[in-house]
Amino acid sequence: MEILDYAFMQRALLAAVLVGITAPAVGVYLVQRRQALMGDGIGHVAMTGVGLGFLLSWSPVWMAAVVSVVGAVFMELVRWYARTRGDIALAMLFYGGMAGGVMFINLAPGGSTSNLSSFLFGSLSTVSPSDVTAICVLAAFVVLVTVGLRRQLFAVSQDEEFARVTGLPVRFLNLLTAVTAAVTVSVAMRVVGLLLVSALMVVPVAAAQQLTRSFAATFAIAVAIGVSVAVGGTVTSYYQDVPPGATIVLLTIGAFILLTALAAPLARRRARALAAARPGPNPAEWAAPLARRRARALAAARPGPNPAECSIPASRPADGKVGA
Repeated sequence: MEILDYAFMQRALLAAVLVGITAPAVGVYLVQRRQALMGDGIGHVAMTGVGLGFLLSWSPVWMAAVVSVVGAVFMELVRWYARTRGDIALAMLFYGGMAGGVMFINLAPGGSTSNLSSFLFGSLSTVSPSDVTAICVLAAFVVLVTVGLRRQLFAVSQDEEFARVTGLPVRFLNLLTAVTAAVTVSVAMRVVGLLLVSALMVVPVAAAQQLTRSFAATFAIAVAIGVSVAVGGTVTSYYQDVPPGATIVLLTIGAFILLTALAAPLARRRARALAAARPGPNPAEWAAPLARRRARALAAARPGPNPAECSIPASRPADGKVGA
């Protein structure tokens, strides 16, 4: 294939496969926890890491991973302890992260906001060999956590109180989920972009839920959708010269719409099959209640006795005389 003749496309496709695996793998837990927009918030914070990477001449991917992890830990601390004004603290963190990224990258030698474009929306030609190494290491961590601890993470995502009663370290697992989401954002920013990575974490999971309700099947289908749209968007971006991040997200939304349209007929077919397999009622079970109901209706419809006919005549003396 012509596309594989170029080294930068080989790196881009490898990164796309890793992103397609890791983003839905973390997103399935975020959706269960009703934290679908957490990836978007971490993406804002990661911009500060990208700016610091340019300013300090370090790898933007590694620096974004470090800053994202710090931001994710702070978000979890706010969720635990800030009962009333936690939303304001999170808003300051999100927009402060974006402002910090713009400021640091402009302070960097030869830096400008145009350097942020490839990190915000993804770029195929900017995936370097060092980026691929960082993405592979971070993706291995994400897969190890999301697959190796899937039972514990699922239990905490479903019901924290039940998980705490069973003896699971709930706070540690919540913190680990947030850190894993932060690492995933750093993995995906080169391919999808910081502003669009949240869609790849959430939409494949929502699409998979249209077909199945079990956790294992949702996990597998979501990862399959993620890999398909990531690779398909990368290939389309190469041949059509369009932004890869936007292409991947649009393909993901298209997959969601398609699976939603297919889910309704499948649900009706399953309902009919279930109704056909369910045994009918036993006549002996409903015959007695039906007889009692008919007897009550018949008794209600029958006219009652006349009170004049049923009155007892007053007793009279035996001699027929009324008392003196």
